[in-house]
Amino acid sequence: MRIAVIGAGAMGEALLSGWIASGVAPTDIAIVDAYPPRVVELEERHGVTGVDLAAAAGQAETLVLAVKPYQMDAILAELAGHLHDDALVVSIAAGVSLDRLQKALPGVSVVRVMPNTPALVGKGMAGIVPGAEASAAQVDRVQELLDAVGRSIITDEAHLDALTALSGSGPAYLFYVAEAMIEGGVHQGLTRPEATALVNQTFVGAAAMLAESGRSATVLREMVTSPAGTTAAALRSLDDHGVRAAFLDAVQACARRGAEMATE
Repeated sequence: MRIAVIGAGAMGEALLSGWIASGVAPTDIAIVDAYPPRVVELEERHGVTGVDLAAAAGQAETLVLAVKPYQMDAILAELAGHLHDDALVVSIAAGVSLDRLQKALPGVSVVRVMPNTPALVGKGMAGIVPGAEASAAQVDRVQELLDAVGRSIITDEAHLDALTALSGSGPAYLFYVAEAMIEGGVHQGLTRPEATALVNQTFVGAAAMLAESGRSATVLREMVTSPAGTTAAALRSLDDHGVRAAFLDAVQACARRGAEMATE
């Protein structure tokens, strides 16, 4: 058993399906979850194997803790003392600090990660924070897993809440904007399928330009914005409604909530 994913929610499935798409054999991945029908669903959909937590602790090379923060203490308590010597524990739970993980699993190699759901399509972005016991080779292993489903950076825990506020939660902001744009198109007389196709492809194209053009977001925005033109009128309306300030506040609120969760 190469990888055990503890928690069969959306993020756990996004990672395991991304790894399989990148070439990891489904037989190398095990899934642990307290809800048996969900385990069966993932076994049938992806070809992974459902196991119990004890089997995962004793056999898996890498254990990915993809449970909700409020479930973490119970999982850590079950794992403590049952992990094999070379086990690597990777937590993707927001608000669960390295200190908390390391105190619960003394002497165990722990790495904290904040991924995002575009890992499902091989376009994820993740931040990696190594724990004190994690070796360079183990950190490389985590980075390989995350780079297989997108990109990753090594960072420190002090910046992880900010990273969460941008890439971790960021897809939701963009989906929110896409919803609003589609609704705007419908109000202008387009059918919902037409508006959806237009907006979806616009996002795909704009994202590709950001990633591949080598130009900043500001320069790319200026390229579309002719003086006194239609785009300028639209952007003026967004500024009048405080959209830029609202996004600044949203990022701050997300980072603040991440810090709060670490103390709850």
